[in-house]
Amino acid sequence: MDSGLQHLALRFFILLCCLFQATAEDGSWKIATATLSRDKDGSSSVTTGGACGYGDLRQSSYGGYSAGLSGKLFNRGSSCGACLEVRCVNHIRWCLQGSPSVVVTATDFCPPNSGLSSDYGGWCNFPKEHLELSHAAFTGIAETRAEIIPVQYRRVKCGRRGGVRFSLNGSSHFFQVLISNVGLDGEVVGVKVKGHTTAWIPMARNWGQNWHSSLDLIGQSLSFEVTLIGGKTIASYDVAPPYWRFGMTYQGKQFLS
Repeated sequence: MDSGLQHLALRFFILLCCLFQATAEDGSWKIATATLSRDKDGSSSVTTGGACGYGDLRQSSYGGYSAGLSGKLFNRGSSCGACLEVRCVNHIRWCLQGSPSVVVTATDFCPPNSGLSSDYGGWCNFPKEHLELSHAAFTGIAETRAEIIPVQYRRVKCGRRGGVRFSLNGSSHFFQVLISNVGLDGEVVGVKVKGHTTAWIPMARNWGQNWHSSLDLIGQSLSFEVTLIGGKTIASYDVAPPYWRFGMTYQGKQFLS
């Protein structure tokens, strides 16, 4: 084999090694802590609202398996919609036997508490990796009486029923869409909108998974292009008819594995 072919083979081998390492690291278990999230009335706060904009999760496809993430994991809202497999580990008293795991969707932000130590009460202080779990998720891996538990988590693909959902809000000079029920990576990093008289127009993240643009698209059929953190993009054409209204939700295509 001449030197040119040897050099090409070496580069190909290095590329394969890098891809294998990235895949292994992406699916590896990481260490964190978790608590049961409660409102003052004892209900789980991560199922009744949240910083991702999904609203009442009991009425959505995410159901009761959701989590609020500390700042390091939340990443200013870009982690909204991501799916995490979580299991309780290394605590005989609080972890359920066999360390079963649950899959949760990132739906909220767990704010820091600078008045408390990161080791006692300030669980979500930066740079802690912490999850506030909904009741269904927490009780699936640990005893409810536990105040805080050691866990392992890893990113997994999201399994969703139906297509990606587009919930429209705004006014004649401000157009906003909430992206939800996203499969595969779950984590949306780019959105474009297209009216039947316009080209594809990039939208900016407003907060959570709400994306906006200063456009007047009233009276136009709407198409959307969604890009995931893993690089996959899907275009859903004419998702909303010309007579769409703010406050309505429409369904497009879904990401398939």
